[in-house]
Amino acid sequence: MVISNKPLKFILAALVACSPVMSFANSENDSTHVQIETAHEEKVISHNAPLEGEHEALDPKAKVDAFIDHHLQDSHDFVFFSDEKENKHYGFPLPVILIDGGLKIFSSSKLHHGEEVAAVDGNFYKLVHGKIYKTDAAGTITFNEHGHPENVKPLDFSITKNVVSMLFVSVLLFLMFTGLAKSYKKGPIPTGFGRVLEPLIIFIRDEIAIPNIGEKKYRKYMGYLLTVFFFIWLLNLLGMTPLGINVTGNIAITVCLAAFTFIITQFSANKEYWGHIFWMPGVPVPMKIILAPIEILGTLTKPFALLIRLYANITAGHVVIMSLIAMIFVGKNLAADLPISMGLTLFISVIEVLVAFLQAFIFTMLSSLFIGMAVQEHDHHHADENVII
Repeated sequence: MVISNKPLKFILAALVACSPVMSFANSENDSTHVQIETAHEEKVISHNAPLEGEHEALDPKAKVDAFIDHHLQDSHDFVFFSDEKENKHYGFPLPVILIDGGLKIFSSSKLHHGEEVAAVDGNFYKLVHGKIYKTDAAGTITFNEHGHPENVKPLDFSITKNVVSMLFVSVLLFLMFTGLAKSYKKGPIPTGFGRVLEPLIIFIRDEIAIPNIGEKKYRKYMGYLLTVFFFIWLLNLLGMTPLGINVTGNIAITVCLAAFTFIITQFSANKEYWGHIFWMPGVPVPMKIILAPIEILGTLTKPFALLIRLYANITAGHVVIMSLIAMIFVGKNLAADLPISMGLTLFISVIEVLVAFLQAFIFTMLSSLFIGMAVQEHDHHHADENVII
């Protein structure tokens, strides 16, 4: 099945427009302050009563683990740094958007990092481990035997830290490429920052798009390939800043990006592509029946490999860097641990800069490869399809 340029562009525009919403705030989020995971033996715990072990002093290793978990998760506000002694967080809140018997919009400052109950239009909400639950005025949360809250969760469309980061990168991409397009009106050679973008665009065209898709059809997909490359690359670089952003280390984001490639591939595929999947040419009929479900499964494993590769590599890089920094606080010999920890952190950070580019390149390259497999024309020179293998 082949679709024209206009429907394809419409589908892409709709998917990109919905991408911030697709990464819901309640998808495995964590609050901006370090939440203490404890086993809850009681079925009902009041907001005013402290959780078991909440105020007990944590050992340095437990604090490090909690801090790494916090860094990897999304949150409802930006926190630049915190004062544990005075229990103060310095940053700025983000808007919370809930659907609970109507639209509820309020600032995340009302939740105060899960320490207070937000009263909105007669309803009460509390933040527990990064997820917003409906509660009462006392902040009562009911837990099951596994320590998971059983309270009702309203539908959460909040503008979280990851969503803000994606919107920022999207605006940045728009300004970059519109500026490059305007610079070409002045002459064949771009000016300003366009001189930096042009070699990268030519690289993606000559080394990724044309070899994998072909000279006749590559232009149709250049817009998507350029967008996904720069989008992932800039988000990866943004994740290396002290802002604590880990967008591409969020499984919901990588699933969304892989879904774009999957949809484009399937809607752009020609009849020969589907013929190879459902009725493999050149093999005996019994083998065709066996290969068909395997090929169908292969159409799903390809985007799965995309999302897992990006998610695992970026998450692993963040964990390694945070663990190396934690050596300073866990080790007892500061004079010996500080130089080693900072030296290894600097070395891994330099590698992470390369990984940020490499993961964007691999995702774009594999996407173009999958698209190319779907749109390429196959030449068959079989005298008889029932060839014995």
